[in-house]
Amino acid sequence: MSLPLILAVAALQTTVPADPASAEARAVLAPVEATFAALAARDGTRLAPHFDPEARMTVVVEQPDGGRVFRRLTAGQFADGLRPGPERFEEVMPDPIVAIDGDVAMVWGRYLFRIDGAISHCGANHFDLVRKDGTWTIAAITWSQRTTGCEG
Repeated sequence: MSLPLILAVAALQTTVPADPASAEARAVLAPVEATFAALAARDGTRLAPHFDPEARMTVVVEQPDGGRVFRRLTAGQFADGLRPGPERFEEVMPDPIVAIDGDVAMVWGRYLFRIDGAISHCGANHFDLVRKDGTWTIAAITWSQRTTGCEG
């Protein structure tokens, strides 16, 4: 079992998942959706208001030979990786699970990443969020990435 999955299961065992239609869950999902909008716009500057300045990202990429590559990024590196281009990017999480405990929240779920409408890759996203001064911001994102088993 992967570490993000273990953490998600542990979080869900101690925190009741929020009703995704609730105002609080929608507030937690807002920076996640803003991240997807920045990806679609291919504009890293749109990420800054939604990320803690010290946010970290970890990606585990499954290689075609079954090997795994782990990469860690700062929020700045992640933002710098979004550059204008002709391709249309779209990331969706069809059924995110939101768990909230006070000023700490988690969003977990499978995702699909499309380029020009075709599925490029998929995996699972795990967003860690904190509420500071009434605003939810992303403290970390961990995701898996693979090119198999990505049926829409």
